[in-house]
Amino acid sequence: MTFVRLIPLIAAVAVALAIPFAASGPLAQEAKAPKALREAPLTEDSVPPDVTKQSVPAGGFDRAYRQQPPLIPHKVEGYQITGENNACMGCHDWPGNTRVNAPKISETHYVDRQGVRLDKVAGTRYFCQQCHVPQADAKPLVGNIFQNATQAK
Repeated sequence: MTFVRLIPLIAAVAVALAIPFAASGPLAQEAKAPKALREAPLTEDSVPPDVTKQSVPAGGFDRAYRQQPPLIPHKVEGYQITGENNACMGCHDWPGNTRVNAPKISETHYVDRQGVRLDKVAGTRYFCQQCHVPQADAKPLVGNIFQNATQAK
């Protein structure tokens, strides 16, 4: 008998020997609820932590690298961005930007993927917080030795 013909026989013997051990192993024991991460059971509603207030240094935040999208120096909680409405455009698209003295969105936002110039913001640039994030002058949550491009030189 060749070794190739013995492989199915060896596999069948291995399975037959493993069945009694599997029935007595940890998987066969009564299922227990997973241990909670808290020591005490959760019996009351948790209070969320205080939110750090938005604070902006004079002159705004510096960019950390070339072509970084500008950071949002104000709160955006409650801003609704849907397919029909973008609250950011009220202040940052023309002519609203002149009314409230806000930075106008870049002309690159009016160019589609094929390079065609549009009269309105391109769909790929419409959802602002895909690239632009609000920033707070808050203590870092973890240690960090990051240096921006100008500091690293």
